[in-house]
Amino acid sequence: MLRAAFVVFSRRGYAQACVQEIAEEAGVAKPTVYNHLNDKESLFRHAVEAEADALLAELLAAVEQLRDRARDEDPRDALTDLAQRLAGIWCGERAHALRRLTYAQVTQFPDLVEIVQERVAQRPAAALADRLARLSLAGRLRPCDPEPAAEHFFALLAGPLESRSRLGTRRVPAAELRATAAAAVDVFLRAYASPGDSAGSAGGGGGGG
Repeated sequence: MLRAAFVVFSRRGYAQACVQEIAEEAGVAKPTVYNHLNDKESLFRHAVEAEADALLAELLAAVEQLRDRARDEDPRDALTDLAQRLAGIWCGERAHALRRLTYAQVTQFPDLVEIVQERVAQRPAAALADRLARLSLAGRLRPCDPEPAAEHFFALLAGPLESRSRLGTRRVPAAELRATAAAAVDVFLRAYASPGDSAGSAGGGGGGG
């Protein structure tokens, strides 16, 4: 039901969406919607939070894969795989719809921006910081403060993607996603590669525009 509500809200906007259409999208009777959630505002809030939780799960799953891979591989390969996965998630329809809907309703629901950011940015960054700290301790990255390092990694990837996707209104081709991910990792490793590590060499970027 919450997924159906989000689909309708993202398609119509909060003001134009109606509970009857949400019920039809979910395949239930209109009273069933009200039995679970008291009003349209509650339905909207719960739908956005549920979608943010679903996106968080995707992001954390991508970051989690770095735990096993980075111990045995060139950090560049593991980080590039992570960047490509994150790019695909951030440029997916779920992320675009969530961002559009949250921003469109920011004046009416300003607290939702903070809720969404906590799930889709802050918690994934904290998870990545933990992985980067482990890489640093293992000598795969230079000694660093992992929290700013995670912020830098995300910024190097998310900034170009925001531009290339035209704020989520343009589909970014797969080749462009891969190039953007490779370029982000290249710049990141120029700053954070372990001294003498080939991962930080200028020749490993492979990221065109």
